[in-house]
Amino acid sequence: MKLIAINLDCPDPLALAAFYQQATGLEPHPKSDADFAGLNGEHGLFIGFQRVDAYRAPSWPDQTVPQQLHICFKVDEDLDAAEARLLELGASKPDHQPHGDRARVLMDPAGHPFCILTR
Repeated sequence: MKLIAINLDCPDPLALAAFYQQATGLEPHPKSDADFAGLNGEHGLFIGFQRVDAYRAPSWPDQTVPQQLHICFKVDEDLDAAEARLLELGASKPDHQPHGDRARVLMDPAGHPFCILTR
């Protein structure tokens, strides 16, 4: 069995795909549209973003609306530089940071938590 796709629910697939495209440099899928957008990743991995009406963002770390999934990214620059770049692209940083200096938790524009780390 081989993992080939990760899909995230969101209110605006094209906007969320644009955030992750700018953050990762992955190529947009040519058939992306307002209902389902995607990015073509390395080794055939696809990241998809699907429109969900009445979408509710995760309320992490509170579990009123559970996160259900989070993605971790290894960054080449130091964490401060990566965080600054991602915040400029539209991410946000929650107060709760459980990993100390090892990693940072950020939220994408649709509210999904994701981690950045250097190792």
